[in-house]
Amino acid sequence: MSQTVPVKFAGSHAERSTRIARVIEVTIFIALLALIVLTAIPYGANGPLPKALFECIVLALAILWIIEGLLSGSWWRPVHRLLAPGLALVAYAFLQTLPFSRANIGAEIEGGVWRVISFDPQSTRLATMKLLAYVLALGLLLRYTNTRHRLRALIYLVIGIAVLSAVFGMVRQMTQHEAGFVLPGLMPGQGYGQFINRNHFAFLMEMGLGLTLGLIVAGGVRREKMLIYLAPALLLWAALVLTNSKGGILSMLSQMLFLVLIYSLSRPEREASERPTWLLRAVRSSVVRGAIIIALLIGLVFSVFWLGGERLESRIGLNDEINATGRDVTPRIEIWRATWQVIKAHPVFGVGFGAYWVSIDEFSDRSGKFKPFEAHNDYLDILASGGLIGLALAGWVVFLVIKRARLQLRTTDSFRRAACAGALVGLFGVAVHSLVEFGLQTTINAVIFVVLIAIATADVKATHRGASRAVMDR
Repeated sequence: MSQTVPVKFAGSHAERSTRIARVIEVTIFIALLALIVLTAIPYGANGPLPKALFECIVLALAILWIIEGLLSGSWWRPVHRLLAPGLALVAYAFLQTLPFSRANIGAEIEGGVWRVISFDPQSTRLATMKLLAYVLALGLLLRYTNTRHRLRALIYLVIGIAVLSAVFGMVRQMTQHEAGFVLPGLMPGQGYGQFINRNHFAFLMEMGLGLTLGLIVAGGVRREKMLIYLAPALLLWAALVLTNSKGGILSMLSQMLFLVLIYSLSRPEREASERPTWLLRAVRSSVVRGAIIIALLIGLVFSVFWLGGERLESRIGLNDEINATGRDVTPRIEIWRATWQVIKAHPVFGVGFGAYWVSIDEFSDRSGKFKPFEAHNDYLDILASGGLIGLALAGWVVFLVIKRARLQLRTTDSFRRAACAGALVGLFGVAVHSLVEFGLQTTINAVIFVVLIAIATADVKATHRGASRAVMDR
């Protein structure tokens, strides 16, 4: 009897740990969904307090992740390799705030002062914490979006947030006549939906629309349910057009072309060869693909020059309250030129993430014009803030995401394949719009961007139904 008691105790202890780990797992996933919804409400979490609250909650969930991993015996999955470049970027941003040498400023300062890479170490520390929160959020999503049911929940959440934001924006546009519409900072004729900046609202519409259309076109929706998905797609399209965001509209058109390319890639070779359709045969043609790619490149170049030279008071992308002051403002192309001077002056290490607004003073002529706080081009912003090192780390992220997404596009699970395709279409829209905007600096847009990465790359267990479909496909 003395030998059987420890065995029973060990077994009950293991079962108890498994049950607790399961409760924590479900709690974390539900908390993630709730956090995404809450982040979308207060101006897209574009203020200091909502940003700090988001970061604190993500850190708390990360601690629960560690506890759950200790109880279950597994908290790291192969897909978490995607986090490596993000964590490296966080570490590099932190290094930008560390002193590395002394500079002798003058005799009045004994011993001189310590030099750091960042022009504003405090802003860079804040940017580092924000970046760490996004990386941890991606890690949590990759860890706990591990079933088809949870993947569907995540997809429906993104589409739901986009649809509710679109409805709110349309209602506000038609009925608001005085300051404050649900949120006190919303002014008549300024911004759209719950966003202060209408261009940043367009980012959210692009991601929601891309995800919805990808599901439809790539075969993730049954024919009898097609209208259920087309209705929100039309609503998101209308809201995007009503924002009058030229960058958003051009991004949406680019998404349509990209969707055709994704359609040709989002089917297993065996399935495509066994059941080819006229559309699939057309888009698999190298001539058609080449024409689409050329059209995309022409569209991107045109959008950059068209929007780049337009004055900021008449283009889309600045906070409307700045434009309403009537002050002379700077054309986007001039901001890019000044940003390029910053890049040439600090090509390798950059000026520090979050410190762009300080570094630009040396190269921007602000006589009679507003001070640019952003580069109005996320690619130039990364290069100016992180230098070639930061750009290389960001490129590493893109490479791993594309590599992982290609595997998901070849799976025999039709819904998983379509979800990946839709996420990629949404991500592509953001990539195009970021050529002329800085919408990812709004918290909810960055969070939804992270969610789309998770949808495109997560390891999802096939349910019995999904496994049966895979067998039938074979």
